[in-house]
Amino acid sequence: MENLAFLLLAAFPLMGSPGPVTVSLAGLGSAFGFRPGLPYLCGVMAGTGAALLMIATGVTALLLAWPALLTALMVLAGAYILYLAWTIATAPVGPAAKSATKPPAFMPGFALAIANPKAFAAIGAVYSGHSVVAGDLMLDMVAKLAALTGVIIVSQTAWLAFGATFSKLLNHPKTGRAANIVFALMLLASVGLALL
Repeated sequence: MENLAFLLLAAFPLMGSPGPVTVSLAGLGSAFGFRPGLPYLCGVMAGTGAALLMIATGVTALLLAWPALLTALMVLAGAYILYLAWTIATAPVGPAAKSATKPPAFMPGFALAIANPKAFAAIGAVYSGHSVVAGDLMLDMVAKLAALTGVIIVSQTAWLAFGATFSKLLNHPKTGRAANIVFALMLLASVGLALL
C-alpha cells in the first residue's frame, strides 16, 4: 500500500498539472460548460489512457525510432491546438451562447491527448519511477495501469469542472470573452512550456 501511495503522490502533481490537455479542458469548460464538454473529456481520457498503455507496453520506444512520424504528430497536434485556442477565444459568451456553437467532440480530444508531449513525459516519469508490486512485473504493470487510470479520470474531470465553474460565473459578455481569451492564451503557453 505504501508504494501505491507514493505512486499517487507523484502522479497527481505531474499528470494533473497544467499542460495542453488540462488547460484545453478548463478552457472548454469555461466556454461551453461541463455537460457539453463531456464528449471531449471522454476523448481526452481515452487518448491519455492510450498513451499510458503505450508507455506500459513499450510502444513509445518504437515510435521514437521513427522521428518523421513523431514530427508529423507534433505538427498536427500543434495545428489542432492553435485551432482549439481560437475556438475557445472566440466561443460565444453570455446566456444564449450555449446553443450558438458546438464544443469539440470525442475524436479531437483523443487526438490531442495521444499527441500531447507532456502526457508522455509525465506518465513515463511516474510509470518508470515507481514500483507498486515488487517481484511480479505483470501484477506491478496492472496495478500501475489501474492507479494511473484513476489519476487520469479524476484530474481531467477536475479540470473540466474547474473551467465549467467559471462558465457559470461569466455570463456577462465582456467578462466571459476576457476569460475565454485568457484560457486560450494559457493553452498556447502550456504548449510552449511542454515543448521546453
